[in-house]
Amino acid sequence: MNTAGFRLLREDGRARLGVLTTRHGAVHTPAFMNVATQAAIKGGLDAGDLRAAGCQIALSNTYHLHIRPGGGVVRALGGLHRFMAWDGPILTDSGGFQIFSLAGLRKITEEGALFSSHTDGRRIFISPEESIAIQADLGSDIAMAFDECIPIPSPYSYAEQSARRTYRWLVRCRDELRAQLERGDVLNPGQLLFGINQGAVFPDLRVEHMRRIAQLELPGYAIGGLAVGETVGEMYDTIELVEEHMPKDRPRYLMGVGTPANILESVARGIDMFDCVIPARNGRHGRLYTWDGVVNINNEKYKRDGRPIEEGCGCPACANYSRAYIRHLFRAGETLAMRLAVAHNLRFYNTLMERIRDAVSRGAFTAFRSEYADRLTRRRE
Repeated sequence: MNTAGFRLLREDGRARLGVLTTRHGAVHTPAFMNVATQAAIKGGLDAGDLRAAGCQIALSNTYHLHIRPGGGVVRALGGLHRFMAWDGPILTDSGGFQIFSLAGLRKITEEGALFSSHTDGRRIFISPEESIAIQADLGSDIAMAFDECIPIPSPYSYAEQSARRTYRWLVRCRDELRAQLERGDVLNPGQLLFGINQGAVFPDLRVEHMRRIAQLELPGYAIGGLAVGETVGEMYDTIELVEEHMPKDRPRYLMGVGTPANILESVARGIDMFDCVIPARNGRHGRLYTWDGVVNINNEKYKRDGRPIEEGCGCPACANYSRAYIRHLFRAGETLAMRLAVAHNLRFYNTLMERIRDAVSRGAFTAFRSEYADRLTRRRE
């Protein structure tokens, strides 16, 4: 089994500065993974736009790429990196989140999950082995283990049953990746497997599960099953609890989180990697991030506003256009509006991570967090 070349460079309280080396380059942490679910950023952005936004690592989804065009098609075309013209690191989610998001279209057994495709209704079975095989065809740098993400609240008995099954699935994922790598014809012989901690918001289940998966000595570990119904306080408490039992020398990934404030608070609790659809989704609806809060560009007050969204921002929207123009594009239904807004939000998120890394490197993260925690949550309607 490959082990990640992760180096922990500095700690500032629980906040960590590190670097994760993959076959397609290094990721400086804390890092945000821009979500290219179907090998593209929603809003009309491509790999070149990701580079311009300062993206280090992209995330794509195994389930969606299995549905279309198919892992075999991507493999035949040279793998996901070539397919989407992105030469940096890629992490692929396993399809486990779709167990949560497509709850009405799937059935879970010990062997895996049976889905009714959300596109055409055809029956699709994904097991831990199948998930890893698809991810091997995609050739991602980091493959996530197949897990079950359950809603919160869920009964304790089901959360316990699910966490134990997720552990058994993780062992099967590990064994399948080993088998794939031993074949010698894999697209990415440096592919890494990250395990996922589950257990809802039950402290004993979370700790027991984390301790068990840590014993497998995997290249990295994620905290899954959060931002699915719990309170923000419960999320932070769970992160804090689990972090104490995560290997210090491996990267720590918080799945599906979140807002800029969520990221600040989670870095403060020892998290290294993040992903979330929020910056792209909010951008497509005209909600734009700035260092003084969130701007709703659709509002009337921006109709004659000649300023950029954010002074000093290097994104294409701020470098070339006014708030008034971007508002006009949204009001006129022009697709350029989404493209510019999403590009701005992704640039903001990557700049946020750059500034967090700088603050940790200087031992100044606490001051940085204090300055921006409240400012980033303001609504500048």
